[in-house]
Amino acid sequence: MSVKETINKLRQELREHNHNYYVRDNPTISDYDFDIKLKELQALEEAHPEFYDANSPTLRVGGEVTKNFKTVVHEHRMYSLDNSYSLEDLKDWEIRIKKLVDGEVNYTCELKYDGASISLTYENGRLVRAVTRGDGFQGDEVTANIKTIKSIPLQLKGDYPPKFEIRGEIVLPFEGFNKMNQTRLANGEEPYKNPRNTASGSLKLQDSAEVAKRPLDCLLYGLVGGDFKFSTQFESLEKAREMGFKAPREAQLCGSIDVVFQFINHWDKARHHLPYETDGVVVKVNSLFQQEELGYTAKSPRWAMAYKFKAEQVSTKLKEITYQVGRTGAITPVANLEPVELAGTIVKRASLHNADQIEKLDIRVNDEVFVEKGGEIIPKVIAVDLSKRPRDSKPTQYITACPECHTPLERLEGEAKHFCPNVNGCNPQVIGRIQHFISRKAMDIEGLGGETVALLVNEGLITNYADLYSLTKEQVMPLERMAEKSADNLIQGIEASKQIPFERVLFAIGIRFVGETVAKKLAKHYKSIDALANASVENLEKVDEIGVKIAESVVAFFSLEAHQLAIQRLKDYGLQLAVSDEVLANQTNKLEGKSFVVSGVFETISRDELKKLIENNGGKNVASISSKTDFVVAGDKIGPSKKEKAEKLKIPLISETDFLKIIT
Repeated sequence: MSVKETINKLRQELREHNHNYYVRDNPTISDYDFDIKLKELQALEEAHPEFYDANSPTLRVGGEVTKNFKTVVHEHRMYSLDNSYSLEDLKDWEIRIKKLVDGEVNYTCELKYDGASISLTYENGRLVRAVTRGDGFQGDEVTANIKTIKSIPLQLKGDYPPKFEIRGEIVLPFEGFNKMNQTRLANGEEPYKNPRNTASGSLKLQDSAEVAKRPLDCLLYGLVGGDFKFSTQFESLEKAREMGFKAPREAQLCGSIDVVFQFINHWDKARHHLPYETDGVVVKVNSLFQQEELGYTAKSPRWAMAYKFKAEQVSTKLKEITYQVGRTGAITPVANLEPVELAGTIVKRASLHNADQIEKLDIRVNDEVFVEKGGEIIPKVIAVDLSKRPRDSKPTQYITACPECHTPLERLEGEAKHFCPNVNGCNPQVIGRIQHFISRKAMDIEGLGGETVALLVNEGLITNYADLYSLTKEQVMPLERMAEKSADNLIQGIEASKQIPFERVLFAIGIRFVGETVAKKLAKHYKSIDALANASVENLEKVDEIGVKIAESVVAFFSLEAHQLAIQRLKDYGLQLAVSDEVLANQTNKLEGKSFVVSGVFETISRDELKKLIENNGGKNVASISSKTDFVVAGDKIGPSKKEKAEKLKIPLISETDFLKIIT
């Protein structure tokens, strides 16, 4: 046997033993024998570097150092899930989806592991890239660190498409987490707080050899892209296992929502015996065809719902109530607490929401309060233990002036929160608006973070986001922790942001109620900042999904002289304040005012491409058929009830060929 053949044979054997040990939990070789084979392979690879393989089992020990993690755009967006907290929520969800799809609906139930989301890309059966979730649109590439996790296959088994992605969670089992903390305590170090945060933090360690020392695991559940032959979510999990992935076997196929409830009730108790943290159950429509029919909202798949187990509660003392000012001027009261452990973290602060909530619960300083950490990242105060209230307790008087600039607060009719009206003179508002402007989903300015923004404002170098574009290297160099390289990166990042497309600039400028999705709709409809600035409330309300609240907010924003001046400066600096000619070239108004339902399987064009063509030509995609629907684009296997409803309402059923003729 040649050296190359020996190396390949050893690699294959070690991969198989890794899989048996870390994925199947069924070792077929002793640790000693494994180490002997690994050392033999290492010696051969060192003697014959011409046979180097980036995915060799010998490289699991790490050693690669990554100083800056590259930002990578996800080829397929990583959506977040809608959460439910009661069985009634799930019943309501089932009613909604059954209105949108035909036939029987089955479900796949999977445990919701509490870890760090990851997307793995495989090409020709080899791991080529690992990217964190980030904001769902883009994340950080952490391939070198991920390769150290032994349950992740570097080379796949069986048959597989040329390219695909698989999504999952990086977790830290309790046993490994406890051993890590025992070692830290023995060394006189502070123990880690909880497995989830430790797993997440491990992915961004610069030295992959350090990551290799941590007993991380990877549980995978979602195959994306690739020409697979399966037709259900449950089959996709089985296929993932066949290829060598660790897809948890706790998943169950459920024929009805009642069986889903049984699964949830069982694991609400049984989860405490699992080796990992889990905080709920993910319920997915099993049929991939039905998933495609249901599609997505702006943030989440319609075909999946996360049921969250009841949140943990603790009681502690409320020491003080302070008030925060947000970028919109909204005032948020905050409970400052005696530190208490909750869901694996030490909690010192919790949200009190607004004045109404404080009054409703009659929350007072020195009260013993119950704190809960549910679906929100920030814990909240949910009740007061009145039996422990001090006798000299006095009702809380909500503040009447801004805690930062001392301007009298306002509260508009119908608003839950108080606001500071000093928009351009209140420091937290100024800083908050600029921090929003530079954020990842907005201008995503490389080299500029929230702390640096605060520093720039406090040093008097900027007072609004337009000022960023007049900054010079000489101005920022004297700032704290600002070396020459950092200053160069900051100025270059600001310059590069001038190429960010109009819809993201529109989101960045911070019009109240205009989030990512609304910004896209407004940019698509008006095509330039000038056209939007001149729109009336009545005109804005005619845009798809724009109500009076958003319309009034847009008009109010552009009516202020300070905003007009800032926008003019952004124009002068060369930002993209209109839809580009390239994008316009692919858009028409041929379908303006028309709504479409796309249903079935198509031959010459995918469903997603069809929907994009509808939007690019001014039409509107809707999920279900109603009297307001203008056309149903019907493919093969269109549901009988959809077809029947369209015929009953006399809505034209057109083929993909008919549709393409309309827009050409």
